[in-house]
Amino acid sequence: MSDISLLAGVNVLLEGATGTGKTFSIGTLCDSGVEVFYLGLENGFETLMGYYLDRGKPVPDNLHWHTLQVAVPGGFASMADGAQQIGSMTYESITKIQDFTRSQNNQFEKILRVLHNFHDQRTGTDFGAADSWGPNRALVIDGLTGLGAFAMAMVVGKKPVKSQPDWGIAQDSLERLIRYICDGCKCHFVLIAHVERETDPAFGGTKITVSTLGRALPPKIPPMFSDVILCTRDAKGWKWSTANGLCDLKTRNLPFAEDIPQDFSKIVEKWKGRGGRFSPTVKV
Repeated sequence: MSDISLLAGVNVLLEGATGTGKTFSIGTLCDSGVEVFYLGLENGFETLMGYYLDRGKPVPDNLHWHTLQVAVPGGFASMADGAQQIGSMTYESITKIQDFTRSQNNQFEKILRVLHNFHDQRTGTDFGAADSWGPNRALVIDGLTGLGAFAMAMVVGKKPVKSQPDWGIAQDSLERLIRYICDGCKCHFVLIAHVERETDPAFGGTKITVSTLGRALPPKIPPMFSDVILCTRDAKGWKWSTANGLCDLKTRNLPFAEDIPQDFSKIVEKWKGRGGRFSPTVKV
């Protein structure tokens, strides 16, 4: 049995534009030896498989996955009926539409059910609740955009016009989930997020923030994490940055630098050097 870990797992926010290696780099987390549980909420699973299959390597036994996709009950026919309804109504009437069937397709609830008992779609095995795991395991959620979409759908369903209270409820649900994983779980946690440019109300100009629900939530997310890393791409390949002045970045386990190779082993090595262990138990 491995030694008891002196530290809980690290919390890493990987943010970046499309095609900057965010999901691909999760392969290096598996290579570090930790048992990885990948919860896919967007179209990144193919990229993760490519880390191995494109190079002729077998998918390792320490990688488990569960994917959830956006579902539209009734498919295109339901979407066509909705479009016909909206096209025949006044704006005032549209604002009063309610979706009383939204509970029938509550993907946000399904996410919480998976986190309560992670069902590995690869092997059919159940691995229990993520908040019972130690730092011998890592939870990866790909990604924040999908989390936000599911949180909003939980509140409004197919309702076309969202009110301010709708936004507030969805944002609060999303914030509470992320905060609980960061603070209440002992396993490693990686959240993958897209980015967008927004006006900085305090200092003017524009800055890069995580893409999620509304304008009030993005500033609250980076402080929850031990490492906030910007993924970039240039002619030489994919890199990590912890020093880009346009983002709210932070690091505890990487150097303060640009052009860091995308490799989770560097984070894991620093964490181990401070007393972290791949153990199911954390000393408290």
